[in-house]
Amino acid sequence: MAHINKSKLSLRISGELLVPDEVTQALRASPTFSHAKGEEIRSNNSGGVRIARSGMWSLSIDDRSPENLDGQLRHLFDQLTNDLDVWKKINDDYSVDLFAGLFMAGSNEGLTISASVVKMMADRKLEIGFDIYGG
Repeated sequence: MAHINKSKLSLRISGELLVPDEVTQALRASPTFSHAKGEEIRSNNSGGVRIARSGMWSLSIDDRSPENLDGQLRHLFDQLTNDLDVWKKINDDYSVDLFAGLFMAGSNEGLTISASVVKMMADRKLEIGFDIYGG
């Protein structure tokens, strides 16, 4: 089985009362993208403007080609606090998830995530979702 061609990874935190600076301070990392409810958000593609209906804090990890989702997850967690009480509060207050985009070049490509990284996700009560794009 060949590795998946490319992987993307983001931690996404959202909530109506989310204040990006508070999440930044709690997790001890700066987001790639953030906004508070009511802020204007300009689309990079169209230039259009919309008003945020809720707050968002997102940290994206550089794409990997070939895929190395396990390494991306380790890199993400290395940047963030290890304090599980902070993660509990974040999970209690907001919607939190990991998002992975997987881009295949052909068929029958795959990946693995190590038990130690799965434990890191479980300790922080993080779900991971996958969008998989065919080659």
